Amino acid sequence: MKRFVRLMAATSLLVLAGAAANAQCVNKAGKGTGGNDESAKFQAWEAVLQGTDWGMWASWMASSQTVGTAPGYKVSNVKSKCSAGGMLGRECVVQARLCK
Repeated sequence: MKRFVRLMAATSLLVLAGAAANAQCVNKAGKGTGGNDESAKFQAWEAVLQGTDWGMWASWMASSQTVGTAPGYKVSNVKSKCSAGGMLGRECVVQARLCK
């Protein structure tokens, strides 16, 4: 029985390692402009999503439209930096890691 338990534990570790190796992750950044930081971040996040997966962007547009979320993806390391500039007064760069 102990041998079976050790074999199952080893198999589970291999499966978990394989799942991590198969995760498809990308680091993306996008730039947007707007009249305020909120709208500029929105535009920048749209650029991130469009550069990752157009279908997911469409789902996002039809759902939450929340910066930092991406339907069907795990989002991490979201960072943004905004400053004066751009055609509308504010310019933001948003970057994140997205894993499918």
